[in-house]
Amino acid sequence: MRGGLERRVWIVASVVVLGFVMSILDTTIVNVALRTLAVDLKSPLSKVQWVITGYMLALGATIPLTGWAARRFGAKPTYLLSLVLFTAGSAACGMSTSIDQLIGFRVLQGVGGGMLMPVAMIIMAQVAGPKQMGRVMAAISMPVMVAPILGPVVGGLIVGNLHWSWIFFVNVPIGVVALLLGIRLLPHTDSGEAGPLDWLGLLLLPGGVVGVTYGLSELGSGRGVSDPRVVWPFLAGAVLVVLFCLHAPRAKRPLLDLSLYRNRIFAAAATSTLASSAALFGAMILIPLYYQVVRHQGVVAAGLLTAPQGIGAMVAMPLAVRLSERIGAGKVAVLGTALLCASTVPLALIGVRTSIVAISLVLVVRGLSIGMCFMPAMTAAFASLERHQLSDASPQLNVLQRLGGAVGTAAIAAVLSRSYLHARTPLAVVHGFDTAYWWALGIAALAFVPSLFLVRAEGGAPTAEAFEAVGA
Repeated sequence: MRGGLERRVWIVASVVVLGFVMSILDTTIVNVALRTLAVDLKSPLSKVQWVITGYMLALGATIPLTGWAARRFGAKPTYLLSLVLFTAGSAACGMSTSIDQLIGFRVLQGVGGGMLMPVAMIIMAQVAGPKQMGRVMAAISMPVMVAPILGPVVGGLIVGNLHWSWIFFVNVPIGVVALLLGIRLLPHTDSGEAGPLDWLGLLLLPGGVVGVTYGLSELGSGRGVSDPRVVWPFLAGAVLVVLFCLHAPRAKRPLLDLSLYRNRIFAAAATSTLASSAALFGAMILIPLYYQVVRHQGVVAAGLLTAPQGIGAMVAMPLAVRLSERIGAGKVAVLGTALLCASTVPLALIGVRTSIVAISLVLVVRGLSIGMCFMPAMTAAFASLERHQLSDASPQLNVLQRLGGAVGTAAIAAVLSRSYLHARTPLAVVHGFDTAYWWALGIAALAFVPSLFLVRAEGGAPTAEAFEAVGA
């Protein structure tokens, strides 16, 4: 045993981490290449950002299928199929010759990547059991949180030295190795009876989110709020989401169990997760673009200059675990959200000649907030639920995290595009970034209010049980 875990648990954890970390890394690895893609593929930023948004939407649309697919086909076959789809999608992305092809293949990549992490959690929970799952989560939380932060760094190094297609080709050999190891080392497990798939819910919810996000994207292309290409997709998406909310309570086995939101603590955690993801992932596209557009840095330098966020996240993760055990996960989530808001203010005041050292220090604090926002909030949410509700709660929080990132990316890109659409001077351009960060601060502030309610999830009980529940 190592660190209290059996050897076979470490083997399974190592194999599945190799697979699902790729899908997490790919949520942000393209950020630093947006300008390169816009120039090379002759497309505006409002369309190029769909390379990110389309991928994240595909992730969010696929996650709810995870539990049903694992029960219907088995966790191991589902995981291996997801790896095949993700790896094939990565290869196709690298061979794309137009922005439309790239967006389409990113969706395919996201369909595979969406189930990788949830199925990996199912496999680890079945192998480790509830008593060891808390320690497993603590062990793998570092790559889970740091991967999206280091995405722009890796992307910058690749784009600065190779063609942008290698951002996607790099996944192919890793995916093949992960697939071979998975075939050989992952166990077959019993995930229970599948039950019927909620086909109507599968049509309504993803379609609604895509419509809303597409409307936001069109707003960023310079069209007015009343433009039909903005209004109609947005309204259609909102209607589909409402129809899903009406359908879910009547469905025998809904795609998402909305009855969980009757629990005020879970509702607060879900809202906090959604808003935090929108603020964090949406704003992640700004710093690489700022360094390239305003400071005229190359893609390698722009990617490396985002690294302080990763440093902050690496420091915060073990600290967040210890603080959660000592003062409670809800209080740590409040602290993380407060740091997120505080670190956004200096970025909203950024100028043409702002010290790079000062920006880097702010990014370290922002990384600390990232490390403290998600896992403690999810832990507090699970601590407020009955054990039989956990299998429905886990995919919902994962979906909200992905969809929050997708909507946040579209919204922030829209604000940025509109803010400096007619900019003619460096000062006017940087004002566009300031405006985008003020919007990011507003989204972060929305996450702060519900995070206050998470403190109630503690109830004076130890959080070790809650950490075990995260992986259950």
